[in-house]
Amino acid sequence: MGPAEKVPRYEAFVSDVLRRDLWQVLQQREAVEEKIAQLLWLKTVIERLQEAGGRAVQTQVDLGYNFFVSADVPDTSMIFVALGYGFYAELTLPEALRFVERKTRLLTELSESLTKDSARIKANIRMVLEGLRELQGLQDLPEDPRRDIAL
Repeated sequence: MGPAEKVPRYEAFVSDVLRRDLWQVLQQREAVEEKIAQLLWLKTVIERLQEAGGRAVQTQVDLGYNFFVSADVPDTSMIFVALGYGFYAELTLPEALRFVERKTRLLTELSESLTKDSARIKANIRMVLEGLRELQGLQDLPEDPRRDIAL
């Protein structure tokens, strides 16, 4: 098989496999970052409840589709925390804070791992594209002075 036959196969590999893999990893990382943001918001709420010292709190609860109702919470010493897979646990505020901190730490490690995976996939894409240019007898890829931080 000559270079002319290899070029379409490598191009298909980049577009069908590597770019798809990169998109999936970036979607996963975005979902993890969203969960981390929710946990940080929960941490702030728990800290405010601790400052309230177990007093009754009046709040607004979102029932969905931005439909809010007023709610009176007579005892704020315990809260329900979503553990995942539809399970909830009633925890004291210090327990809930420890849970949130641990889960945030784990999700941050996962996000860092996904970031490394995306960098590895980008490097593979660049390597295959440089190989394609070599096969086609083109010049080297131009150096991009920008650094893509979002990906």
